[in-house]
Amino acid sequence: MTRPRALALPAMPESALARLGEVADLAEVPARPSLGFTDEQLADLVIETGATVLITDGDQVRTSVLALPLDVVAVMGPTTGVDLALAAERGVTVLHAADRDPESVAELTLALMFAVSRNIVAADREVRQGRVGRVPPAQRHRGRRLTGRTLGIVGLGRVGRAMRWRCEGLGMRVITCDPFVPEATHTLPALLAEADVVSLHVPLTGETRGFFGYPEFGAMRPGSIYLNTSRGALHDLTALVDALRQGKVGGAGLDHFEGEWLDPAHPLTGLPNVVLTPRLGEATGESREELAGALVEDIARLLRGERPAHACVPALPFA
Repeated sequence: MTRPRALALPAMPESALARLGEVADLAEVPARPSLGFTDEQLADLVIETGATVLITDGDQVRTSVLALPLDVVAVMGPTTGVDLALAAERGVTVLHAADRDPESVAELTLALMFAVSRNIVAADREVRQGRVGRVPPAQRHRGRRLTGRTLGIVGLGRVGRAMRWRCEGLGMRVITCDPFVPEATHTLPALLAEADVVSLHVPLTGETRGFFGYPEFGAMRPGSIYLNTSRGALHDLTALVDALRQGKVGGAGLDHFEGEWLDPAHPLTGLPNVVLTPRLGEATGESREELAGALVEDIARLLRGERPAHACVPALPFA
């Protein structure tokens, strides 16, 4: 029986590559374009290498690629570049670990909360530029102590729970809202009325897309902080900018944007009370190793004819 050939486009931990090499021959990967391979470029590469197993992150997997005889496409990052409907139609299994690293995401959320509340980014920039003003730095960058403040967690899933115990350890009062979790303490309006910091940890669905908008930002306590390390499409960005400009929201920390890209000319980039990061929630070495290992094990299961654990398009008829 001919061994399958695997084309792993993103950089992967050595342990995951070694395991992948046990179940498939590894094809050589050329230098990747800065924005990943287009559908046509990737199709040519798949044909050239004879790969039937494809691991991607940010590359386009659409009509041209999915017309080829692939066994599986494993996606390390978001699945936005993959035509999932066409993959299901063509019988190509797509693997994607939707349950990501909650500890790393919670840690980044904490970092954003501290950065916003203590004006860390603006102060760092000032030191690097050697700026000296008449007003002492302790006044220019006077922040807010978080101990004793109220954190409102919207969405009490794995990340929300990881945030809850961390912030309780900081001496914060933690309240929660989640209609699907009985232990949640508040409705959304009640939470917004009490919270000094609102942290959003909600999955993106048809029902939650854009659910945080003008009414929600308007219901927050004046000067409160808004954090979103889930998905950019969960909130109305125009409403957030207006709330920040009007002082209704005192600051924001965001790790996601629609399309995972923010126009540098966007009004959000000019606001000094906002900290922006480019999808760093799971950007840790530990998270990368765990994710790559989980996907490679799923590839091994699939090649043995077993059901994979992370198939978002289970195209094959597993027993």
